[in-house]
Amino acid sequence: MYVARVNRRASARWRRGHPWIFRSDVIEPPAGPPGPVGVIGERGDFLGMGLWSPLSQISLRMLTAQETAIDFGFWVARVRAAADYREALGIEGTACRVIHGEADHLPSLIVDRYGETVVVQLLSAGLEACRSDVLAALIEVLAPAGVLARNDVGVRRAEGLGEDIELLYGTVPDIVEVEESGIRYQVAPRTGQKTGAFLDQRENRKRAGELSHGNALDCFSYHGSFALHLAKCAAAVVAVDSSGPALARAGDNAARNGFWHIQLVEANVFDFLRAQETARVRYDTIVVDPPAFAKRRDAVDQALRAYKEVNLRAMKLLSAGGILATFSCSHHVSAPLFREMLESAAADAQRPIRWLETRGQARDHPEIVQIPESAYLKGAILQAE
Repeated sequence: MYVARVNRRASARWRRGHPWIFRSDVIEPPAGPPGPVGVIGERGDFLGMGLWSPLSQISLRMLTAQETAIDFGFWVARVRAAADYREALGIEGTACRVIHGEADHLPSLIVDRYGETVVVQLLSAGLEACRSDVLAALIEVLAPAGVLARNDVGVRRAEGLGEDIELLYGTVPDIVEVEESGIRYQVAPRTGQKTGAFLDQRENRKRAGELSHGNALDCFSYHGSFALHLAKCAAAVVAVDSSGPALARAGDNAARNGFWHIQLVEANVFDFLRAQETARVRYDTIVVDPPAFAKRRDAVDQALRAYKEVNLRAMKLLSAGGILATFSCSHHVSAPLFREMLESAAADAQRPIRWLETRGQARDHPEIVQIPESAYLKGAILQAE
């Protein structure tokens, strides 16, 4: 077994419950290639087993404090524990996140299930070295019809890995239909965002649908996932997105559910909201679910300006008693910054805005208290007076 020696700072971080050990905290790197290694402290005390990624800033991702083989049996046990947790949640639907990386004690591994299709992301060189055992464990526990690797993500470059989409097992169709709280929609495992869909918003979509009424607006609609839920109770829904192909899929999803009162608008959301304000249009329900405006720490200030503008415009369009469900998936925009941004937008809108609910990511995307990186989705449900 190859062994890495790390400093006291890394030892303390791991003992507090955070699995990342950075390159600057590795005193003696292991002599072997990427993959499972033993990890010891400065004085030779055994800390556990981790995944070694020699080119990454996150050089070690700890797996366990036990001295044990990281083999097929290990992966089966971890995958089964994650799957059992999702089973206990009683998820209303046929799509869910089965493994949420570090939050499931499986760092750098993402696994989403869409019916009988499983889509995975192997995000570190250490994990990639375990691919065959990980895949075998997924097949053993989840019994899928097919497994697709969506490794077309930039984070793999920092690991010295290629970016590709690869069928790992069985068959995976280009389109999969899934169900969510009574709504049916199509997922594109090979071409859709993330692994095919935004599963982290599942519970927020349901809640927005429960609160929707009157004329509703879904901003950054993508495939219409929020719009479909809004359409359950709203008299009319406008779904806005800058992507024509995305809206075409949204139209297919609307027809699939028999919703003929969803209007699809291809437009820049910021321009659309400004035009609606000029026209004095009012909405009773608005959803603002933009893409991550801050993908890097140095982009936070610019992102906050964009978040504020879109929320300010939405607040001005709300009718009295109107509901705004608003979100940020930018990890670098913290919950306090998100709230400060909304407070500033409400002040500039010059109207009282009630904070009804604080929202976050779906329960199958668990947040671990000691691992702040496991939490990224912030949301709020607001009401205008």
